[in-house]
Amino acid sequence: MDQIKKEWWKEGVLYQIYPRSFKDGNGDGVGDLKGILEKLDYLQDLGITMIWLSPIYQSPNDDNGYDISDYEAIMEEFGTMKDFDLLLIGTHVREMKLIMDLVVNHTSDQHRWFQEALKSKDSPYRDYYIWKSPIDGGPPNNWKSYFGGSAWEYEKSSGEYYLHLFSKKQPDLNWENEKLRQDIYKMMRFWLDKGVDGFRMDVIPLISKQPEFPSYKFEEIPGGLSGAYSFGPRMHEYLQEMNKEVLSKYDMVSVGEGVGVVPENALSMVGEDRNELNMVFHFDHMHMGRDDQDKFVTVEWELPEFKKIFREWDQALGNSGWGAIYLGNHDSPRMISKYGHSEGFKLASAKLLATLLFTMRGTPCIYNGDEIGMTNLKFSDINSYKDIESLNYYQEKIEEGEEPQEILERLYHQSRDNARTPMQWSPFKHGGFSDAAETWIKVNPNFSRINVEQSQKDQRSILQYYKKLIELRKTLPTLVYGGYEDIYPQDKEIHAFIRHDDDYKLLVVLNFADRILRFHLPGPIKEYPWKPIMRNYFEPLIQPSLGEWVLKPYEAGIYVLD
Repeated sequence: MDQIKKEWWKEGVLYQIYPRSFKDGNGDGVGDLKGILEKLDYLQDLGITMIWLSPIYQSPNDDNGYDISDYEAIMEEFGTMKDFDLLLIGTHVREMKLIMDLVVNHTSDQHRWFQEALKSKDSPYRDYYIWKSPIDGGPPNNWKSYFGGSAWEYEKSSGEYYLHLFSKKQPDLNWENEKLRQDIYKMMRFWLDKGVDGFRMDVIPLISKQPEFPSYKFEEIPGGLSGAYSFGPRMHEYLQEMNKEVLSKYDMVSVGEGVGVVPENALSMVGEDRNELNMVFHFDHMHMGRDDQDKFVTVEWELPEFKKIFREWDQALGNSGWGAIYLGNHDSPRMISKYGHSEGFKLASAKLLATLLFTMRGTPCIYNGDEIGMTNLKFSDINSYKDIESLNYYQEKIEEGEEPQEILERLYHQSRDNARTPMQWSPFKHGGFSDAAETWIKVNPNFSRINVEQSQKDQRSILQYYKKLIELRKTLPTLVYGGYEDIYPQDKEIHAFIRHDDDYKLLVVLNFADRILRFHLPGPIKEYPWKPIMRNYFEPLIQPSLGEWVLKPYEAGIYVLD
């Protein structure tokens, strides 16, 4: 097998910022660019090398910035282009990279292109979007929106429907139109010429639609909506064109949000010989713990399934592809609330998950707040939620006759707003996020005990553990490029794996149980002299005897062959 090609973005650590919720720099209750600039030293001290900003473009905020009305302007709530330029300079001065969110499957319905398209069927911008005539007085097919309801919206003046796979205020772009594609590439060059270091590409596998626009039996399609809509017939053609005309001309990184991407097709998008994208975020592990037909319904998950996903993806990408490793983002519940133990073993389980994040092969991505152990927030009423997906779901279920409290309980576990509550910087007003009377969304009341300020003072904190893991990964290339071998694929409580190269053999042992466990390493490795180099417990290691290992609840350890 070929050696893995070394790249700066493989060796880096990515940190995702949700700008609206990171730091308010002007006191209006909304996070902004000045607030991010204020916290660059914090990110540098943490060891971050790449910052990914969720959308900061001009937007009416129907979907919190993912509905863009002007790709080359800054959202007024976030600041000005001058603020952005200062942020970019500040990032680079600290030897970090800045990555923008690229949202080009759709725009806002307030975008100039769509407003022009509405004026006439003969408008040159009409074909920038996807329009269809009614069939039998209704939508042209049965396509559903990710946010509920039909994916088609009727436009009275023209008597046609336009496609929106998300909100009706997010019309899908027609990538079949070459002029549209060139306008998108021009916009990408605008940011790259400014000095931006790459793009995270929102729902990029959706840009090519099936030309027949067939109706689907979604319940019979693996992956549901994503399985039906992703990897259209011209997707690879479009990505290769984008790479040829834009991406290949800059020293940058491209990360695809892998909607509909599975191990079997991942390399077709990120393989080194494909000339498309550099790496991919997949969702297989994020979909665990929720019902296939209703993502807001929580279901039990088991560790072997979790391990299988990481193992299969590592094998699928091999040495010629690359993935981003993450456990939390802006579209998911808080990682400790989803995978860990947010009560009795919060500290240990948060560190265990961090250990996993930084010892897998792939570029680790931290979502803001996970490094201090932020958790889900239980809102008492629907009016506290801001996320369009959650609000639409609540209304839909109310109309179906379900009890409000039952719906709210589901949202507590699965709503995207769990990850969007403000960053908790201090134990003071609004967690140090803002001086405003009110913040755009409520701050989790546990900020008094979970915050950056106290974490920086406590050498046993989750934050300090993250710093050590990041430093370890930077000093041990084995954790970046080394091979991966799952030792106990079927064990329901222990995740143990080997990372290895010509220089080191490392053993990672993770106890996902809330109790003490005893186990034996298999085969000859049980006799190896394993030396601990990092553990999530300060208390002494319970020394194994006769090859037996004894692990505390949620214990995590990294060991090197002595």
